[in-house]
Amino acid sequence: MTRQEDDREDLLRAATALVERAEFSISSLDETVVVGFRRDGSPSLFFGGDPVYQFTAANELRRAYRHGFLIKAERGKLVRLERDRTESAVKLLRHDMVKEEEECFFAELVDNVTSLRDEVCRGNYHLTGMVPNDCDVMTRIASWLSTLPLPPAVASSPRLKRDQGSGARGQRSRK
Repeated sequence: MTRQEDDREDLLRAATALVERAEFSISSLDETVVVGFRRDGSPSLFFGGDPVYQFTAANELRRAYRHGFLIKAERGKLVRLERDRTESAVKLLRHDMVKEEEECFFAELVDNVTSLRDEVCRGNYHLTGMVPNDCDVMTRIASWLSTLPLPPAVASSPRLKRDQGSGARGQRSRK
């Protein structure tokens, strides 16, 4: 996710941590979609600047951005962070999401990903760019979307596995 909320328009160029990525449009969406993969295979999915979903290589949700809120995984649960800006600082106000909030969040995620998956698998998209140019990123994206469990499990941490030291302990599956 970008650090500045206003600067989300050129994700294909800016998302250099995603070593394979594609930007495409779908007629049912107003914004372009960017999907990409980090070196370890961790995918990220941007519907314009909002919503954004980021996963581990094991397809666990680790971070998201929705309705202006940062959402992160913490011990298999979702935590919502709200930016509180003052003239001198920006504070993140923490809110542990309750079951109903998580259910609403995941219902929306499932709807978004299912619609996207269906359109991509049917070939109903217009590719506007990809990196690298000599790689069939759309086939990888279609494959990933078709195997992503819905709803996904929540990771134990918002960090990638290499940043977690001993790995993903205490994970909870969402069914």
